[in-house]
Amino acid sequence: AVKSKLQTVEGVKNVDVDLDNQVVRILGSSPVKTMTEALEQTGRKARLIGQGVPDDFLISAAVAEFKGPDIFGVVRLAQVSMELTRIEANFSGLSPGKHAWSINEFGDLTRGAASTGKLYSLPLGDLGTLDVDEKGEAFYSGPKEKLRVADLIGRAIAVYATEDKSDAGLTAAVIARSAGVG
Repeated sequence: AVKSKLQTVEGVKNVDVDLDNQVVRILGSSPVKTMTEALEQTGRKARLIGQGVPDDFLISAAVAEFKGPDIFGVVRLAQVSMELTRIEANFSGLSPGKHAWSINEFGDLTRGAASTGKLYSLPLGDLGTLDVDEKGEAFYSGPKEKLRVADLIGRAIAVYATEDKSDAGLTAAVIARSAGVG
């Protein structure tokens, strides 16, 4: 059912379903949100765990996964060109309202977001604010000029309780290299 549904989505080239591990691999150019919504129409929950273009070694991709216990999310970063990175993020478990988020210098999570250091680079590390709805969910999709994914591996993405980063941060996740679509 999952494979049949996803193959109807425009831009999907290939779908591989691994039932034992509950993983679906999709190769295509459709927006992540479109693919996720199609999968969820089959009655299953979906979360993208990686993104990349396996046929092009010049394009790199990275992912940061927020694993709870209260805040869950995935941030995907894909190098579209040498001068442009596309960022897509999904979060749940945040309080409604605006939350600042940023790329910070270190992937040290020993004290959560507080140990990730300062902003990686101004303005590159500043990701602006997440608009969290009344269900505690946020979705972001947008480009970031001059940001290079290869320079971000091992750093962290931090999410803050306020929109001005005046707190130590609610949560953080390390940015890891990603290959292929998960």
